[in-house]
Amino acid sequence: MTTESQHYTATAKWLHWIIAVLIIFLLILGFYMSGLPRGPDKTALVQLHKSVGIIVLTLATVRVGWRLRHKPPALPASMSWFLKKATHSIHWTLYLLMFLQPLSGWVMSSARGFPVSIAGIIPLPSLVEKDEALAEILKERHEFLGWALVLLIIGHVVAALKHHFVDKDDVLLRMAIRPNKHDT
Repeated sequence: MTTESQHYTATAKWLHWIIAVLIIFLLILGFYMSGLPRGPDKTALVQLHKSVGIIVLTLATVRVGWRLRHKPPALPASMSWFLKKATHSIHWTLYLLMFLQPLSGWVMSSARGFPVSIAGIIPLPSLVEKDEALAEILKERHEFLGWALVLLIIGHVVAALKHHFVDKDDVLLRMAIRPNKHDT
């Protein structure tokens, strides 16, 4: 681990924001696709959704590896022990969902008998045999995890804004992408 800093590393910041944008895109796309009739347009969007989901899974793996090797800035001393524990729990739950959500989609696709690939170029292995009953269960789980992500993201954003506008601390700014001497 590196020495403690008041800012996240540039790598951590870029991973955070790239993954955040991709997840928000996937959530919007997923909710939009669910209302479309079957057909070539929906199929193309599903393929895009799966490819970007695998990219998120890959970036989340890099992000967690980076996080384990680079200690994040300490939370403000003014935060209670309970809020610090809650904050850490929410962050690790977000990390967990960054894995569970794309994995549930990958397994669901496998159970439906549909291949998963990155951009239609790099094929990925099927994780389970074709099983429509399992696919239906996984579809429900995938949707549930999507809503869980929505709620956690909203809570995460509200908490960051509270830190910035109410508490007037630097919690939000520590994750801002801006040139400074602390970024490495």
